Amino acid sequence: MWSANDGSGAKQGCRTEEKLRVGGQRSGFWSVLGRGLAGRLEADSVSAAYSPPSDKDSSALLAFRGIPSLPRQISELKSHSTLQALTTEANGWAPGVMSTEVLRAQEEWEAVDSIQLETGSQTSSDQSGQLISFSEALQHFQTVDLSSFKKRIQPTIRRTGLAALRHCLFGPPKLHQGLREERDLVLTIAQCGLDSQDPVHGRVLQTIYKKLTGSRFDCALHGDHWEDLGFQGANPATDLRGAGFLALLHLLYLVMDSKTLLMAQEILRLSRHHIQQFPFCLMSVNITCIVIQALREECLSRECNRQQKVIPVVNSFYAATFLHLAHIWKTQQKTISDSGFVLKDLEVLAKKSPRQLLKTLEIYLARVSKGQSSLLGAQKHYRTQAPHCQELTFTGVCDLPPRSSEGTWLN
Repeated sequence: MWSANDGSGAKQGCRTEEKLRVGGQRSGFWSVLGRGLAGRLEADSVSAAYSPPSDKDSSALLAFRGIPSLPRQISELKSHSTLQALTTEANGWAPGVMSTEVLRAQEEWEAVDSIQLETGSQTSSDQSGQLISFSEALQHFQTVDLSSFKKRIQPTIRRTGLAALRHCLFGPPKLHQGLREERDLVLTIAQCGLDSQDPVHGRVLQTIYKKLTGSRFDCALHGDHWEDLGFQGANPATDLRGAGFLALLHLLYLVMDSKTLLMAQEILRLSRHHIQQFPFCLMSVNITCIVIQALREECLSRECNRQQKVIPVVNSFYAATFLHLAHIWKTQQKTISDSGFVLKDLEVLAKKSPRQLLKTLEIYLARVSKGQSSLLGAQKHYRTQAPHCQELTFTGVCDLPPRSSEGTWLN
């Protein structure tokens, strides 16, 4: 069950700026600190004729202006002589006669740089905030031990009887032997779940969120902000059934290329239409499920053999299928109640004519690079946040009854 947010505004996933605005929450402390700084700076200006201010003092004052958004500079500021003087002897204040307000302010100041970002998991400080490329994420899976997941895969569909004979006589060619290991890697990744304790998994999620929302800050790996992007709940891991981590890699691929990012942002806008809304990320997971089935049914073998690659073909096929869905959704005025029927027809078309979809994507991206193509045009009624609507049931590929694999090969 997926439901859009209410009209009071989108839920905010990244609350970093709000948490670092300690000034609004600790008015007593900043009031005392402001008076102390004013007195100290006045004293410094009087003595400027005898002792010009040092570069260290200037840099500290500049750092103070960036306190709300630059936690690293807090530590530098605390060690500065000006603030040390404030806590011991500034304008005649002595430690023995400090008021309760001043003491409380000093304690709060000591705790300022202990504020940590809410990431929902433990992540290394040197990687926090860093985007991750598709190739880097893929390399991670190429180097870790996936043997336990690889045992679960079934690389191709098993056919018997007449179906096997028809497939042998009229079906697509088999995948070249040298490409089967790459195909198996794709299917193995689809068996892997999301591990919030894995820094690479966390960076993939953070990158998807930042690229789709334009945020510069990390967000919690669990939270209502994921519903704003079209997951069904606060934990994206619960929506990856049937596609595994491959669904997130596909989203990462989509947002990390400048051309496909524009396409992704347009589809995201379409998903927030006041009438035609749909859960963006959940729809993407269903597209990945279609891709997995097409790969297992050897519908992509001819194109993989032609390009002598599997992963690039799979990625492009995912993007092409998503593009076609968005085109059908927009031009045929589909709504979320049509999702099951649309995905069913899309699966048939994708398996039957993958080359046609890939060619359409190629043309679209060429036009995008020249600024000539747009899914949405200049139409109105597209909101920047998820719209308010009644609860609606989203029917995905995994919810549809199993289909026979007969008749799904390339023509």
